[in-house]
Amino acid sequence: MKDRMEDIQLQDVMGSQGTCTGVLHTDVVIIGNGPSGICLSYLLSGNWPYVNNHPHPNPFLERKLRENSDCSILQQDLQYLSEGLEGRSNNPVALLMDTLCHPNADLGMDEPSCLQWNHHPARNIPHVVLGRGPPGGAWQDMDGSMLTLSLGNWMELPQMDFRQWAQHHRRSQHGGVNCARQDRAYISDVAQYYSDYVKHMGLEKNFLVGSTVTSVRRLVVDCAFINQESGEQEASCQLHRPECCRKNMWEVRGVLQADDLQQPFCYHAPHVVMATGTTDIPNRLDFKGDNDNDVVVHDLREIEKAIANKELDEHSDPVMVVGAGLTAADAILCLRSRKIPIVHVFRRDVKDQGLIFKTLPDGLYPEYHTVYQMMKSKDGYPGYKSYPRHEILEMRAGRKCVLKGPVRRCLIGRMIDCPEKVVHVSKVLVLIGARPNLSFLGNNGMDLAVDSTKQVSCKKNPIDVDPYTFESARAQGLYAVGPLVGDNFVRFVKGGPLGIASHLVKTMMDSDATMM
Repeated sequence: MKDRMEDIQLQDVMGSQGTCTGVLHTDVVIIGNGPSGICLSYLLSGNWPYVNNHPHPNPFLERKLRENSDCSILQQDLQYLSEGLEGRSNNPVALLMDTLCHPNADLGMDEPSCLQWNHHPARNIPHVVLGRGPPGGAWQDMDGSMLTLSLGNWMELPQMDFRQWAQHHRRSQHGGVNCARQDRAYISDVAQYYSDYVKHMGLEKNFLVGSTVTSVRRLVVDCAFINQESGEQEASCQLHRPECCRKNMWEVRGVLQADDLQQPFCYHAPHVVMATGTTDIPNRLDFKGDNDNDVVVHDLREIEKAIANKELDEHSDPVMVVGAGLTAADAILCLRSRKIPIVHVFRRDVKDQGLIFKTLPDGLYPEYHTVYQMMKSKDGYPGYKSYPRHEILEMRAGRKCVLKGPVRRCLIGRMIDCPEKVVHVSKVLVLIGARPNLSFLGNNGMDLAVDSTKQVSCKKNPIDVDPYTFESARAQGLYAVGPLVGDNFVRFVKGGPLGIASHLVKTMMDSDATMM
């Protein structure tokens, strides 16, 4: 398919002397320092996975793994290895990596990993990981007192056992071990784990913390770079391969925030990986008064700030929570713990089989099932009232929120609208999902999506990539991983880095063979 990304000539970003002013060169730029970006950095640093001596419980996969057991998984045919695997991800390489790290996890088994990791310093691929905050990405911004949806050991990255880390961390921080319910982890621990992982694995040199990407553009390289000191022709990437000058390159521009100072940066690289996650831009409802920022908010932290400022308490008008997902449930649990009255509005019927609560085991997620029971109650709970199959029509003066209920059938068979309901609220907290901020690509990355006429959505319209290399179907050298390609759980995000690292390793080995 024809590349839709904007083309610019290299001369457009070159200084008057023919050299790139203030430009840094590397082989891979990773945008996003969450679990996907961290895992990819680990792989690109020369850490390669090999099959170990533990037999895999799947006999067909076990046979395939033993055919080339001396070769790293990175060097093998990922399509062949992942063929026939099934699980909770739509990405075959994600399923492969998951079953190698956690065999039979979906059966409740806790079997040892089938992988061992060997470090090959000579195989390091120069790269940089860009992120606004500390390593861990969005995990650093979440409410640390909440429990993860996944089991704690599913949050771990290669070669650093989460349980062992958690035990050591809790002893050193609190003098004891804080056992999360049913082996789920506290978000604060997960965030700290990712930060410690980068330090423990010696990856800090690859991370540029405090960086915000503002522009990603493709460069059509049609000339060589000239070394000002030697006067000799050289390639733009750190591999110093002349053929790079005949390939597409990418320019990544942004701003580095250090204290109160901002410093622009610019990288040129043949490969760019988008690992930004999907929580940047909250989805909004289209109703009259939605732009009243004093009342309508889209982040639980705004409610917590109001509570801290004594604007909300148990005597306030209720906070209206809009949404029927786990984020809305978390907000309800938080407000209930502060005794803040709640009005809960959601469009779905409580019997809808698509509700996330119906997929969660009661014993493992009791707090979410408590919320679900509240949602189903017709009489309500003290301090809580639900409005299923309702939506907001408008916000009126005096913090009056107008709700529209479902269409109902009357006794004579006619369909009638439910009367509008007016609810006095203190705040309206809208939690109906979010989408990624890909504004640095132009058109917010829509041109790269499966359906290029719609916004990128991790659930409905992900970035269109090759399922085994994770390279964009529409832009050579541009990759996407994690939620951008539909993998929302850390358990599965390790597959994207494996696919990308494998593709880069094989590409560079082919280039080496060509040059010999």
